[in-house]
Amino acid sequence: MQIHRSGSVLLTGAVAVALAVTALPAAHAAPSATAVISEVYGGGGNTGATLTRDFVELANAGSAPLDVSGFSVQYLPGSPSAGSAWQVSGLNGAIAPGGRYLVAQAAGTGGTVALPAADATGAVAMSAASGTVALVSGTEPLSCKSAADCAADTRIVDLVGYGSAVVREGSGPVPGASAAASVSRAASLADTDDNAADLAAGAPSPVNAAGQTSGGQGPGDPGGPTEPGAVRVHDIQGTTRLSPLEGTTVTGVPGVVTAVRTTGSRGFWIQDTAPDADPRTGEALFVYTGSAAPAVKAGDAVLVSGKVAEYYPASGAQSVTQLTAPRTTVLSSGNPLPAPVVLDARSVPGRYVPTAGGGAIDALPLDPSTYALDLYEALEGSRVRIADTRVTGATTAYDEIWVTVKPRENPTRRGGTLYASYEDQNTGRLKVMSLDPARPVPAANVGDVLSGSTTGVLDYASFGGYNVQATELGQVVDKGLRREVTRKQKRGELAVATYNVENLDALDEQAKFDRLAEGVAVNLASPDIVSLEEIQDDNGAVNDGTVASEQTLKRFTDAIVAAGGPRYSWRYVAPENNKDGGEPGGNIRNVFLFNAKRVSFTDRPGGDATTPVSAVDTHRGVRLSASPGRINPASPAWADSRKPLVGEFSFRGKPVFVIGNHFASKGGDQSLHGRYQEPTRSSETKRIQQAAEVNTFVTSLLKADRSARVVTLGDLNDFAFSPTMKELIRGKVLKPLITTLPAGEQYSYVFDGNSQTLDHILTSPGIRRFDYDVVHINAEFADQASDHDPQVVRVRVEGSSHHHGHRR
Repeated sequence: MQIHRSGSVLLTGAVAVALAVTALPAAHAAPSATAVISEVYGGGGNTGATLTRDFVELANAGSAPLDVSGFSVQYLPGSPSAGSAWQVSGLNGAIAPGGRYLVAQAAGTGGTVALPAADATGAVAMSAASGTVALVSGTEPLSCKSAADCAADTRIVDLVGYGSAVVREGSGPVPGASAAASVSRAASLADTDDNAADLAAGAPSPVNAAGQTSGGQGPGDPGGPTEPGAVRVHDIQGTTRLSPLEGTTVTGVPGVVTAVRTTGSRGFWIQDTAPDADPRTGEALFVYTGSAAPAVKAGDAVLVSGKVAEYYPASGAQSVTQLTAPRTTVLSSGNPLPAPVVLDARSVPGRYVPTAGGGAIDALPLDPSTYALDLYEALEGSRVRIADTRVTGATTAYDEIWVTVKPRENPTRRGGTLYASYEDQNTGRLKVMSLDPARPVPAANVGDVLSGSTTGVLDYASFGGYNVQATELGQVVDKGLRREVTRKQKRGELAVATYNVENLDALDEQAKFDRLAEGVAVNLASPDIVSLEEIQDDNGAVNDGTVASEQTLKRFTDAIVAAGGPRYSWRYVAPENNKDGGEPGGNIRNVFLFNAKRVSFTDRPGGDATTPVSAVDTHRGVRLSASPGRINPASPAWADSRKPLVGEFSFRGKPVFVIGNHFASKGGDQSLHGRYQEPTRSSETKRIQQAAEVNTFVTSLLKADRSARVVTLGDLNDFAFSPTMKELIRGKVLKPLITTLPAGEQYSYVFDGNSQTLDHILTSPGIRRFDYDVVHINAEFADQASDHDPQVVRVRVEGSSHHHGHRR
């Protein structure tokens, strides 16, 4: 069903898109993930036609409403002459996520069935056999009359050529249009910019924004069947993830309404009270009503007719089987709901998902007794119950929490669930949301308990996978999680910390500066050096060429003083404008703060955005060619990504080299719960290249002086067990300190209910005595200053060869 957010996979941050009306994309030359032309019919009113009018149907494949006010649908004959002109039909209003929008065109003298109420009306007499329809951002008539010229017109959002149309997308127009056949897009609404591949001819099936079909019947309208048809819900769901009846129209499917969704993607769930004996075939189904409010309530016994469709919430997501354009007959009300399936440590299997060798698992037979995701798929839309579950992911800004139904599965010391390896997925995690906007999920931290019974329907979303849409919520029991405060470094210890401060810039509110500053001054106990990630330029996302971050750092260091910390100095290398990735205009970079009363910075000129720093072998030991400097900034590994910042410090007369990093994000990786298994980690390639660059540089330092003290740290956007880390430590030039902690403490970040490590501190063999600590102040809490926890290492620059990973 249509979900109000998009996203995916284990990412650096849980980036979410709120449900809001958005602007349409430009240019059909780029496949549209939102607005598409879903059906075109030019045979209305012709001899042999059933429908009386031509129509164009639009659809929204995105996760937020699309405002089409001021846009137009335009038509051009299939073989335009010199005198041919595009004919324009203006649009108003919006298309709901996953919804349809019907544009009625000219009527003929034939046909007997009217279109459903149109959302917009034109007067264009379209050809039944051949023509071109364009969705255009504006109402000025197009002038292009060739495929190439139209492809260059950025006003065109989507374009469909059918029959023998000269103007079309891709290899050819869609064949088969006639008085009895429209051309329509697949149920997935996929757009590859190849009309012949994306659309096919078939019986016309217009749907308007209210979800009504031809004849004017829609959700709750009278006139539906009064006796069950031949098809049951389990026939629709089938034994795989895809319905064997996809694309077909079914009549009189019986069920009891178990829950209703009145916001976002509107619709309701039905569940059959007479299930079959096959555990693979689901007994529940979502009925999508589009922008129309569902005219049913829980406990209604209904018969639903509609078109079976597979909805993919996002690219790479699993699909949700649903009925669209429904007609619903309510037979009775107040019926008991089917008993919920209990999900607990005994019922949920220990394996996560079957493999398809990296391909789609859609067609694999379900095995719900072996794989957790197969069990959840077989229960898609069904009533489920969880009880007394531990919170493993704090309440988000979208009123969601993650819980585990397996309390003994990879527990962390503070109540989370550890993400231990790619092969050892946590099968007990589920996201919980409330279906009642008036009773959202209360604030909860990791380790709290959702006490009592939570009951709802099991749903699937692109962001987070399977989730419980709760109709009955348990009570949150506060287990007293507290923010940690690390110890103060001793006089002979150099304290070096890393902290991702989440796109901090001088235009942020003072409260954000104050919260982050307290983390440095109090929770981190004022380290001698703090390597910061995600410091933006002085005007943040304003894209005007500003690259300096002096005002940002002045406000931050002032706030640290106000919080009781020292007066920090700073060093950084300003990036080239818009060359380091991150938020456009933000010019994200790494920065060193240092307490000059405890440690000095060795300044050497020559470091800039494009000049590589190198290790210089001298008779007094190794030094940097420039300080601060950047590691090989021209390397393709750093294209559109943050470059490592290298600085030479002196503590008690001894040189210490610090490398601040922020590797490429996990954006673009396939989802753990998606349709492709095992998921491809496409972003990993770049991080491995970046790790190789840092490894090469550290190796050069140690080649000049094998006892050189090097601290490499920052947001590496990858796990301790990842190929990125293996490349970074190649040759044993660095030691990842996260692995020196007990297993239940090896995390600094929480995503989708998984406690994991993206932030790291690594040290060279020359550092033989250290005390390392991840300071948990953010990631496990509903109230966060950043989504990352900082960490600190206290180093004995002089001392014995003994080293350890003691935690406070």
